Amino acid sequence: MAAISQLNQFPCKTLSSKTPLSLPIERRNLFLVKAVDEDEWGPENEGPPVALAEKGEEELRELTEVDSLKRQLVDTFYGTDRGLNAISETRAEVVELITQLEARNPNPAPTEALTLLNGKWILAYTSFAGLFPLLSRGTLPLVKVEEISQTIDSENFTVQNSVQFSGPLATTSISTNAKFEVRSPKRVQIKFEEGIIGTPKLTDSIELPENVEFLGQKIDFTPFRGIISSVQDTASSVAKTISSQPPLKFSISNRNAESWLLTTYLDDDLRISRGDAGSIFVLIKEGSPLLN
Repeated sequence: MAAISQLNQFPCKTLSSKTPLSLPIERRNLFLVKAVDEDEWGPENEGPPVALAEKGEEELRELTEVDSLKRQLVDTFYGTDRGLNAISETRAEVVELITQLEARNPNPAPTEALTLLNGKWILAYTSFAGLFPLLSRGTLPLVKVEEISQTIDSENFTVQNSVQFSGPLATTSISTNAKFEVRSPKRVQIKFEEGIIGTPKLTDSIELPENVEFLGQKIDFTPFRGIISSVQDTASSVAKTISSQPPLKFSISNRNAESWLLTTYLDDDLRISRGDAGSIFVLIKEGSPLLN
């Protein structure tokens, strides 16, 4: 095609049927050479387009494989309560799928893609034993761990870890604020500075289940329904009073207030990190279909 553009630059005179063709030999050879060049890159030669198409198909296959692995990973730890109830076979399968995803990491230097790190990430699975006592609180009667999240602000280099609890009387949260420093293309150093206990938000309407199971025993709450009904108005006024109070903040200044985090996989909606004790954290971006 380059040959065609070059030829278009030459001034040409239109020849009638009566005009004799009397071009010099050198000029005729020039046109022959140009014609050969055009055939070389013409439509019959599909070498480069085929190569590009094959590359595109390969990238598409890679994306499809990654999406499939991500869905398999989420399906594998589904129902394990963020890893708390995962059996050894499930943990082994999770590790295998994570290893495959890490090998296909589209952002091998996550700390250089801070915009992707921005936002709220929901903890979906972890092998960190230090979180298990917290998660087990959700197995207590009437107490539920609603959400564990991490919110990253890459512009201000801040991280907030938050846990939301709920019960029949109130909902509340416990958070920690931290600063982070980039130490390598994959690693950040985290220093916790402040803890926050959120103001409990009492529910205006107290609803108890008919019964709950605790330590193998079924506890019947039916006899308490009359008592609950009689204190409903009092609970409502107390809720308004407590909810108007500011959250309780406290500083964190001990030596154990520092940690580091290694991000081994990162894309638009999935993040896999490894802690300083070799533990695994799988987080999903808020609003991602993977949370459904």
